[in-house]
Amino acid sequence: MSLLERVESAQRTAASRLHPLVAPVAVAVATVAATAYVAQVDPHEGGHYPTCPSLWLTGWYCPGCGSLRAIHDMAHLDLAGAWGMNPLAVLVVPWLLWRWAAWTAAALGRPVRRRPAPAWSLYALAGAVVLYAVLRNIPALEPYLAP
Repeated sequence: MSLLERVESAQRTAASRLHPLVAPVAVAVATVAATAYVAQVDPHEGGHYPTCPSLWLTGWYCPGCGSLRAIHDMAHLDLAGAWGMNPLAVLVVPWLLWRWAAWTAAALGRPVRRRPAPAWSLYALAGAVVLYAVLRNIPALEPYLAP
């Protein structure tokens, strides 16, 4: 048995010893900590966070631009302000919470019906994100979609 095979075997053995809830709980703790930090350190004020690399390099808003400000506003229960910063982030957060809940339920051993997404839906999602990125950079739509 090679060294690489022994390391992989040891990793699989160590991973199998962990409780199934370790990963979902770790993700929840990291998410709560990051959200608490963003809630305390206001991204609306300059100098606290780096500039979006896409915006810095191209001058165009990416689909994620304004997400930190949206998360800050959602943490303060200002959904209108969050929608104004990044509507996509406001729509994605509930979906992420739902997926995390399903992951946690599966880790607890509850039956979860899982079906792979059809290919067309993945293409539609990718197309919607690209369309959103294009629309938020059109000057006439700037008051509605730009962060």
